[in-house]
Amino acid sequence: MSEMSERLLRGTSKPQGTPALLVLEDGAVFQGSACAASGEVFGEICFNTSLEGYLEVITDPSYAGQIITMTYPQIGNYGVNLEDAQSDSPALRGLVVRDLCTTPSNWRSTQSLPDYLREHNVVAVEGVDTRALVRHVRDNGAQRAVLSTVDTDAKSLLAKVRASESIVGANLAATVSCKSAYEFDSLPASHAFAVSSPAERRYKVVAYDCGAKRSILENLLRAGCSVVAVPWDTPAEEVLAMEPDGVFLSNGPGDPEAVEGTYLQVEKLLGKVPVFGICLGHQMICKAAGAEIEKLKFGHRGGNHPVMNLLTGRVEITAQNHGFGLLFPSLGKLVPELSGGFKGHESDLRFWTNARIAPVVQNEKFGRIRLTHVNLNDGTAEGIALLDIPAFSVQYHPEASPGPTDAHYLFTAFTRLMDGRDDYLDIDIAADRLAGWTFGEQAATVAGASDREQDSMTEGGR
Repeated sequence: MSEMSERLLRGTSKPQGTPALLVLEDGAVFQGSACAASGEVFGEICFNTSLEGYLEVITDPSYAGQIITMTYPQIGNYGVNLEDAQSDSPALRGLVVRDLCTTPSNWRSTQSLPDYLREHNVVAVEGVDTRALVRHVRDNGAQRAVLSTVDTDAKSLLAKVRASESIVGANLAATVSCKSAYEFDSLPASHAFAVSSPAERRYKVVAYDCGAKRSILENLLRAGCSVVAVPWDTPAEEVLAMEPDGVFLSNGPGDPEAVEGTYLQVEKLLGKVPVFGICLGHQMICKAAGAEIEKLKFGHRGGNHPVMNLLTGRVEITAQNHGFGLLFPSLGKLVPELSGGFKGHESDLRFWTNARIAPVVQNEKFGRIRLTHVNLNDGTAEGIALLDIPAFSVQYHPEASPGPTDAHYLFTAFTRLMDGRDDYLDIDIAADRLAGWTFGEQAATVAGASDREQDSMTEGGR
């Protein structure tokens, strides 16, 4: 076999670097080459299906404790712009790709991804058959793994990974939360060419930082909120003493059962102030309400997950990153008169998408709770709204970093909740998703015009 054929077989046209191994706890072994920092790291193997936004993925604190596999074959081809980073440094344990680009081409790029990974001491491997790896994880589930560039003995690595710590039961949010309260008040200058100016600040929001992505806090700013972020275990009494208009619960990594220091405080906050939760924040509201959380087989990670809003019947394509999820029946018994007459729970929540019903349960702590969003891929819960107190949450990431902007309306919904409106979730998502962009006003005007008027507008723009 020629040298070029061997390189194509490895998935990269570059010469092979230092050999590296990825070994999973079930004994599966994947070979590759080191392409960033050297070392040996342990974590839960997972995969992300996003086609772009690799820097946002790598710097998302929600990936603490995990080794990420990117399913798209070439990663790094548009380089790195630090204003796209979601935190000051990556929290992931390691990175697995098919091919890592060393010569990026993009006008916003300031350095290559391999250089960025080496700068932050991230162990990464390329040349891995990522299709085979993803299929293995999909079929056999998320599990512990070891990624090594210093030990290439599969038996040795298997023994090490089986002795390593699981992320189940570990409070990883505490490792990525802020150390003290701080005011978040910055928007990326390099985004100004595409993103509209923020709304006038009318709301004071306290955000529990359990590993918050910067872009989520930026979206709160753009929606007209001033934001003070506080550590994951800040007492509810301290938060209420700040007299906020609302409390936001951020995304974060790991097992929600272990983040007791947050959900016990959330239990005290619910009913006293409007609350909005995203991802781990959603799970914190669910835990505060006494719900059970399950570990998903391989999680939801990527920018292409379809979710139905049961209130409107609209389907949103969403960005997601989580390995745990709410068991909706554990929130309470169905209220038949508010659930289309149905009395029994369904394990596959796509039953409600087909019935076009947003079911309501009676919760022992907080009264009526409605299921608002359902994942169309696997029928799991993606959002709830508390009907007797001002609070709602979603499992996915509406800030679109990376990902589509279908769910941007949820930030608008939070402001409407703080205004005291009962119809806070009744929003035209098609119009709202245009509102935050520099072309949004023109696009919305065109969308609302007749066909003849649209032709005239678009012709005039040429």
